Amino acid sequence: MTTTPGEHPGVQLVNDLVTRIPEFRNVYEDHVFCQGGVQPHVFFWEVVQDTVRSFLGEERGSADWRRTLAFLEEQCARGVLDVDEVIVTSFLGDLPSPQEPGHAIVHQLGPVLSAKFVRIRPLG
Repeated sequence: MTTTPGEHPGVQLVNDLVTRIPEFRNVYEDHVFCQGGVQPHVFFWEVVQDTVRSFLGEERGSADWRRTLAFLEEQCARGVLDVDEVIVTSFLGDLPSPQEPGHAIVHQLGPVLSAKFVRIRPLG
C-alpha cells in the first residue's frame, strides 16, 4: 500500500492499518470496490465487527483483536485530530454496549483509548 503525500489522515489510518495488519486486506479490497474508494468511517464499521468477533473467538483467521487495539492505541497517542475522529467515532463509538456480547473488550483498551471511550460513553 503506497502513501500519497498530503493524503487525508483518515485514509492514511486505513492504509496503515491494512499494512500493519494484513488480515484486513480482504475487507479493505471489498470496501474499496463497494465504496469506490476509501471511506474511513464506513471501513471502521467492519474493523469493529471483525475485532469483536476475534475477541469472542468466533472468527478464525481474522486479525487478532490485541494487535488491532495496540495499533489503534498507538495511533490515538499521536494526537492527530482527523485520526482520533475516525477511531473515536467509528471504532470506540461502535463497540458493543454493556448488554451485548463482546462488551468486555472495552476493559482491554489501552490507557489512551480507554480515556477517550469513557469520555464518549461514560456508561459503557
